This record gives sequence, structure tokens and C-alpha cells, in this order.
Amino acid sequence: MLDAVLLAAGTAIVVGVAGAALVSWQARISLARAAVMAPVVVLVIVTAGIAATAQGMFISEHDHHVVLAVLATCLPIAGLFGWFIASRVQQVVRRSVIEASERERDREVEARRRELVAWMSHDLRTPLAGIRAMAEALGDSVAPDGSDYPARIRAETDRMSDMVGGLLALSRLQSGSLVLDRATVDLADLVSDAVASARPVAERRGVSVEATASGSVLADVDASELGRALGNLVTNAVNHTPEHGVVHVRLSAVAEGAAISVDDECGGIAPQQATRVFEPGWRAAGGRTPGEGVGAGLGLAVARGIARAHGGDVELTPVQGHGCRFLLTVPREASALR
Repeated sequence: MLDAVLLAAGTAIVVGVAGAALVSWQARISLARAAVMAPVVVLVIVTAGIAATAQGMFISEHDHHVVLAVLATCLPIAGLFGWFIASRVQQVVRRSVIEASERERDREVEARRRELVAWMSHDLRTPLAGIRAMAEALGDSVAPDGSDYPARIRAETDRMSDMVGGLLALSRLQSGSLVLDRATVDLADLVSDAVASARPVAERRGVSVEATASGSVLADVDASELGRALGNLVTNAVNHTPEHGVVHVRLSAVAEGAAISVDDECGGIAPQQATRVFEPGWRAAGGRTPGEGVGAGLGLAVARGIARAHGGDVELTPVQGHGCRFLLTVPREASALR
């Protein structure tokens, strides 16, 4: 009897070590597969021990076969139990991955929000300090004769108004509260209006703005919002094109809807910067104090948000050694979104 017990224990240990090694190896490949195999391996260990015990006790061959048959019928149950454990393991792993991804995304959003608040605080505080100084000089009658302080105050006020407007637009886009007032619009008119609005700034910078359209292109859009997006793209191109440069705006009908490309002559953009141009508040310049005519870094983010609200997008394609192309696309019919 003792010999039978020792034989069973030894057999179970050998089979157990081999089974544990097999499950451990499978766990490195797939936790789900290891979870399925674990109860089966346990049953095999028990079966080996019982079979060794039965063999050592010299029970009849018929009874030996009966014991093995009973144990064999338990294998599907063990496999089913393993499958249940594996499904639970997969659910837990999947939930953990999703939660980790959401936490990482929340951290990134919070970091960008803090960065945007810091940048906007700086961008608003700088012109406010200038306006205060010029207003005090005017109030104390110590402003230089013939100074352009009133014009500069108006310009800085307009720039801050544009910043606030951009923040409000971005807030509506990010909160999902933007409601589009769609109507059938000739996009050629929007292009013409955007180019006309940008021309005064372009002329002061010595930049030419040219627009071409392949005929009338009709689309169901919110003319005000899409006009804002297009205006942001054209203004951005003008601000980054050097003197005597040319900004090209082209409208065309494409299979997916309508496409408006805005090409500048900024000289190109580094790949690591190209991935960030649509981040709210980000600017490629090293200093955070914006130069004359340069906005708060919200225009491209707002333009992309408006395009996506229409079911389209804005994409950047660097033109090697020349400049950048921003391509705004929208579906021509609102039904294309359904």
C-alpha cells in the first residue's frame, strides 16, 4: 500500500512539474490560453496519480479502465471551466488596458489644458500691459506728439478680441455644443470672402494672395462656421509667408465632396512640429510672445474642429523646401454624414 502511495505521489510530482512548466510557458504567450490549460493540467496530474495508485494496488484491468474512463469524462468539464476562466481573464485584461488608456489620455488632456491656460494667460497679459501703459501716457498727457498710441490700443484690443473668440469657438467644439446652421452654399463665395478679408494684412506684409476655383462648388454647410475655418487657414498662411511670397487658395470638387487647399511659402516644417500644429495654443516659434499679426495659436485647431463637425477634416502636407499645404475637405451633402 505504501509503495502504491509513493508511486502515485512521484508520478503526480513529475507530471505536475511538467504541467506547471507548460502552463508557465503558455502564460508568456497568452494568459487566456494558459487559463484554459491550467484546470486541464490539474486534472491530468490527478489522473496520473490515480492511475499510478491503481496500478500499484493491482486492481483488475477492468476496474482500472473504469477509473480512467471516469477521469476522461472530466476532461471536457475541466476544459469548459478553463474556458470560463480564460474569458474572465480576457475581460479583466481588456478592462485594465482600456482604463489605463483612458487615464493616460486624461493626463495628456489635463497637461495640454494647463499648457494652454498658461500660454493664453501670457498672451493676454502682454497686450494688456501695453494698453495700460499707453492709456496712462495718454491720460497724463505725456505721450509723444503724433504718437500712434490710439491705433495701437485698437489693434491690441482687436487681437485680444480674436483670442477670446477663438477660445469660445474652441470651447464649443470640444464640448460638442456647436450647432451647425446648414444651407446650400457656393464655396467659391466663401473662398472669395476669406481672401478679401486676409488681403489687407497680406498687403501690409508684402504677401500676395491668389485664389482659383474650378467653377461653382455647392455644399450643405454652415457658411459662418466654415468661413471662420477657411479664414483661419488663409490668415495662418499669410502670417507664415515671407515678404514677396504668394499664398495660393484653390477650390475643387472631389469624389468625397469639396476640397479647399491653402498653400503658403513658409519654407517647410519639421516632422516633429507637423504633428503638433493642430494642438490648441501651440506655435512653432521659440518665444511665446506673438509677433505683430500673429494670433494665439488657436486658428488651426478651430479650423480642424469645424471641418470635422461638418464631417470633413483639415490635413497638413509639407511641401519640401517650399512651404505647407493645408487641405480642408467637407462632404457636399449633409446626408453623407448619416
